[in-house]
Amino acid sequence: MAKKNRQAASHASKPKAAAADSQQATLKDLLSADVLSKLKEQSNALKAAEEQKKQDAAQKADEARKQEQKRLENDMEYLLNNSKPGDWKKYK
Repeated sequence: MAKKNRQAASHASKPKAAAADSQQATLKDLLSADVLSKLKEQSNALKAAEEQKKQDAAQKADEARKQEQKRLENDMEYLLNNSKPGDWKKYK
């Protein structure tokens, strides 16, 4: 019984909360235009910095992959284990 009373009370308060939210001013309305422009510039700068970090990380990973491949190409055991029999027939 107590649960039903609590649920009924919570349903009754929701329309009042929705009406109060529509009357409140948003953050965009409260801040001045110059503050908004500064925040947008800062946001764009942070996004650009994050994108640059991603590009740098991808470039480092690519360089590391190329160096590892070059090292493996000079490793005779790796070449013998990963070569195909058809490759050897070409060099007879």
